[in-house]
Amino acid sequence: MSVRLTVLGNINIDFVVAAARLPQPGETLRAPGEFNIVPGGKAANQAVAAARLGAQVTLIGRVGDDAFGPALVENFRRENINTEFIEQDDEATTGAAFITVLPDGQNAIIAVLGANLRCTTEQVEVASAEIERSDLVLVQLGVPPEVVDRAIQIAVDREVPVQLDPSPLSDELPQLWRRALILVPNETEASQLTGVEVTDIASAVAAANSLRELGILGAVITLGAAGCVVVSDEGTYLVGGYEVESVDSTAAGDSFAAALAIGVSEGMAIHEAAVFANAAGALATTVPGAQPSLPRREAVEAFVAAHGRVAGAKIEEL
Repeated sequence: MSVRLTVLGNINIDFVVAAARLPQPGETLRAPGEFNIVPGGKAANQAVAAARLGAQVTLIGRVGDDAFGPALVENFRRENINTEFIEQDDEATTGAAFITVLPDGQNAIIAVLGANLRCTTEQVEVASAEIERSDLVLVQLGVPPEVVDRAIQIAVDREVPVQLDPSPLSDELPQLWRRALILVPNETEASQLTGVEVTDIASAVAAANSLRELGILGAVITLGAAGCVVVSDEGTYLVGGYEVESVDSTAAGDSFAAALAIGVSEGMAIHEAAVFANAAGALATTVPGAQPSLPRREAVEAFVAAHGRVAGAKIEEL
């Protein structure tokens, strides 16, 4: 039977343009091609990724009273995601992200959270029964901190594990962020959370250990194409990344987070789940756009089978 995940966080519409470089202040650049409008938002991406990887997914969030909100909700339904707890706000616009993709696949993003910031604790309360029957709750920081706190509290009270993606990171953190079973920051977020500047593997391990000292049982610091560092009760591991021809890194981290959550929910050790997650993240970089790039379970499993669990993504105990 497939695992059940509840996802809480931001839902966006993405405006994506490819550019040779970022403009200087006061400069106008001409893009070489057209721009695309695609569904996005960290929670939305992770929910879609999890559904495509085989999970039963419920998404809690908020969209605006505009042309984008209903279309995004309908898109979730096509992905077989439970949309019962997504509300439409008639006083706000749907969250939006403006994404510039560079030739090497890296991106620069400006996000306007809009209706996401009007997500309420009441929405989470109404979904408490769904949270209780979930195998894991997956949360991000694209909604108000008190909403994240309530979701974590409900999950912890019902002994449901929480995986927190601390993005977009701001000065105001949820009070209960340390109650998450698994924290999945990138290098920048790990540096901000711990005060340890993450510049290499050794500093990533130091930051992960600092997170453990703060109460996080499983710290997974993502390192882009290099893979990730995993520190938990099972040990300290460097899980190497897969080499692919990247065209757009948008949503690669979301694909990683969803796959990690599914792997852990299916009973994998965190560092083994990270192999599956690295493969899902790598595949997401090979297709332009956020949700269009999110791979399905059969594609990830075929990729791992073709590239190997050891040669392609070597696990080294540190």
